[in-house]
Amino acid sequence: METDIPGTTPLPFPTNLTNHSLCPEPEAWDWLYTMQPIYMFIICVLGILGNVFVLLVFFLHKKACSVAEIYLGNLAAADLLLTSCLPFWAINVASGFEWQFGSLMCCLVNTGIKMNMYCSIYFLVLVSVDRYLALVFALTYGRMRRPWYAKLSCLAVWILGIILSVPTLKFREVMYISKYSVTACILNYPSQTVELVCDILLVLLGFIIPVTVISYCTCKIIQALHWKVMERFNAVNKERKATVLVLAVLLAFLLCWIPFHLVTILDILIRYKILSGCTLQNVLDICNQIFTYLALSNSVLNPILYVIVGKNFRKKVKELQSSTRKTFA
Repeated sequence: METDIPGTTPLPFPTNLTNHSLCPEPEAWDWLYTMQPIYMFIICVLGILGNVFVLLVFFLHKKACSVAEIYLGNLAAADLLLTSCLPFWAINVASGFEWQFGSLMCCLVNTGIKMNMYCSIYFLVLVSVDRYLALVFALTYGRMRRPWYAKLSCLAVWILGIILSVPTLKFREVMYISKYSVTACILNYPSQTVELVCDILLVLLGFIIPVTVISYCTCKIIQALHWKVMERFNAVNKERKATVLVLAVLLAFLLCWIPFHLVTILDILIRYKILSGCTLQNVLDICNQIFTYLALSNSVLNPILYVIVGKNFRKKVKELQSSTRKTFA
């Protein structure tokens, strides 16, 4: 299989870096290409600081984490994994895709990025299902909402993320591309059939199925929040407070990632000649850049949402600050 390094798809997230289009590159792409490494470094610094802060608050606070906090803590860990990998891609893009970190890091960095894609959305599936059970079936499925079950569920998500990232780990390699005179870290599938299967898995398991579950649970959660009868129960009122933060995190994730996945689907359709046209190709090239930036931003938004929207999280921060002062006083 012939492999190219096109100037029109310098993304850290693509299924591959192949491009069979002969369309000329749009001039607007040059500006995006210049800004991408700078943006990645900014996201990296802010994302690492924010998510480390969230994890420290959850781990150092004297009270045990609730089920929702266990899921959100693992989501922060997944975001931390992503932001830790971004400097390698920023340097790679700034160097004209000349990979400088060896074959092992080529596999590990891209596997870490792909794991974030899968793990993040499935942690949100868990947290949306948890809120759904807490508000709609609080009495029926209360036993399922225990920290032990939450930790096992998170372990299962990490294992699933590793399994779904195996194609990236297996097919990523450092290869010299004579056409561009560059030694690049690329996805080199053994055949178009394998490539198609991986594309379908990405769309189904990484987007359609989890977003369907999240959307269903979110609709039911919003309906439950409007049930006036629930206002009589203090326990449910506490769950409602926790749900506000969860809904904010879900909304931010969907806004950041849905455009990226929709463009990915269109890109797959173009690669397999279902759609065609240089205008469409060039528009998608630019949208790929913009929506990748938007998707990356989600790893920075979550810690900000915890502070702005999460009353319980802010309370934990204050209590942790108070206990820290007493310790060093």
